[in-house]
Amino acid sequence: MAEAAGVAAESLAGCRARAARTVLDQVVLPGEELLLPDQEDGEGSGGAGERPLRLNATARSRGRVVCGPGLRRCGDRLLVTKCGRLRHKEPGSGSGGGVYWVDSQQKRYVPVKGDHVIGIVTAKSGDIFKVDVGGSEPASLSYLAFEGATKRNRPNVQLTRGAVLLLQVSTWAFQVGDLIYGQFVVANKDMEPEMVCIDSCGRANGMGVIGQDGLLFKVTLGLIRKLLAPDCEILQEVGKLYPLEIVFGMNGRIWVKAKTIQQTLILANILEACEHMTADQRKQIFSRLAES
Repeated sequence: MAEAAGVAAESLAGCRARAARTVLDQVVLPGEELLLPDQEDGEGSGGAGERPLRLNATARSRGRVVCGPGLRRCGDRLLVTKCGRLRHKEPGSGSGGGVYWVDSQQKRYVPVKGDHVIGIVTAKSGDIFKVDVGGSEPASLSYLAFEGATKRNRPNVQLTRGAVLLLQVSTWAFQVGDLIYGQFVVANKDMEPEMVCIDSCGRANGMGVIGQDGLLFKVTLGLIRKLLAPDCEILQEVGKLYPLEIVFGMNGRIWVKAKTIQQTLILANILEACEHMTADQRKQIFSRLAES
């Protein structure tokens, strides 16, 4: 066991300080140090033109580098903290730098400001509701965090299906176990997460209470990001299969509802399994379901 650990440590030490451009979309391991071509000297792509990735933008830098999840700043270096694939997004100006992050298949969610999530109401404390979002602690949701809500005018809680209004009440109607779709306005490791059901303009914009019907299930965070990608073909194929209503939460939760319970369960099973299926396998499954 000790010999195996020593070999692993030696292999990790030997693969440190790798050039980021050579490992994009490849697996990186915790403890690795990333290198980039020297942006200041403008040297060639050889080893002399590479240096540890500098995160502090200077006057001579051509672009600013931002580190995302899975990466950690250590002085002027960038270290990998999660096992996964290294991703890079070029800045809109095309001036170099950009955003680097590690795309890992984790299930534990860490709240991030601005993320839209699906939460479950677990308790009420005065005018504050506690919502389970799958993190290390529940988030708080105030009754003022709804469209048109004030201290003198409490909001009307509406349960909707698309454009069809099913229920409207003038009193507070939350129950323990209700599903809430909202976004984080406070997400800090030293503070309790805070959710709202309005956007920056004070509009609900699709957020609020999710109805009693439908099925809620949990998937990996990587699958959620894959499904929400603009070029994702999975949702287009699923939408052609059955008419459905679906809500995605960045915390790894999906709510789906079809016309029948059987169709709802089929859609949930397809979405859970599509993470490990190829495009050809999905087409075969969809063609069989369409014929049945």
